[in-house]
Amino acid sequence: MQNLEALAIFVRVAEMGSFTRAAASLGIQKGRASNVVRQIEAQMGARLLHRSTRTVQLTEDGRSFYSRARGLLADAEGLASMFSGIDVPLTGRIRIDLPTEFARLIVIPAMPTFIEAYPDVELEISSTDRRVDLIHEGMDCVLRIGGIFDETLVARRLGALRMVNAASPACLARYGVPHTLQDLLVQRHRMVHYTPTLGTRPFGWEYPEGDGYAVLPLPGSVSVNNVQTYHGAGLAGLGLIQAGLPSLAQFFQSGELVEILPDLRPEPLPVSVVVAHRHNLSRRVRFFIDWLEQTLQPYLDH
Repeated sequence: MQNLEALAIFVRVAEMGSFTRAAASLGIQKGRASNVVRQIEAQMGARLLHRSTRTVQLTEDGRSFYSRARGLLADAEGLASMFSGIDVPLTGRIRIDLPTEFARLIVIPAMPTFIEAYPDVELEISSTDRRVDLIHEGMDCVLRIGGIFDETLVARRLGALRMVNAASPACLARYGVPHTLQDLLVQRHRMVHYTPTLGTRPFGWEYPEGDGYAVLPLPGSVSVNNVQTYHGAGLAGLGLIQAGLPSLAQFFQSGELVEILPDLRPEPLPVSVVVAHRHNLSRRVRFFIDWLEQTLQPYLDH
């Protein structure tokens, strides 16, 4: 148990990037956390952490050790509860990452139900539209929209996000209401470009063609890398946008946005929960993933 406790201290330091914050979260002295990590490094014969005056970062050896340590802790938790039955309270911390709009509109409003059911679970929620590195950033699971390109990760598909075309009334008053793809060109419509990395080539206007989807190049004066900013640009009339229906539904209802070209919607995007290892999931993470799937079902196509 002492070895497992040492591993837990190391994992918390690695995930929080600070001996001080890790020690405070565990209710121990900073000096103890530092000594434990030094002892582990001495036993392993390798430096596991880069230390500076402000931050702590994993070395390459540290990343490998961290991944195995998290797996061992998850296995130990599963072993401890093996014969305890399903009524054993969930405890511990879950670190998750969610797309900004999914977090704001769906997951966070539903979170009280999870907290009420599992009051001893501590949730650390990251919300970003970039693709986080599960292992390097210490995430237990990530909700991801779009394709999964890393074959080392394990993905559980939850459904598909319905995409729609939208424009502000002011934008349509200026350029006209398009009814065909040709209208987009004839009426000289512009679009807001969304790209995860600014400076890269814009995706263009996506539409169904045959058994697949194609892209129509449309000009635009604004490129953004954040979903909320993308919606804001559409609301401001800076151009046409293509986005997920759940996040735009409120604007359709208020009249701030209007759906256009409903027969030419973009391809639905797969929505998945992604973990680094299937077999090292703790019981609390498995329960959270099940809850998340149930919470998102009304908003996804299947």
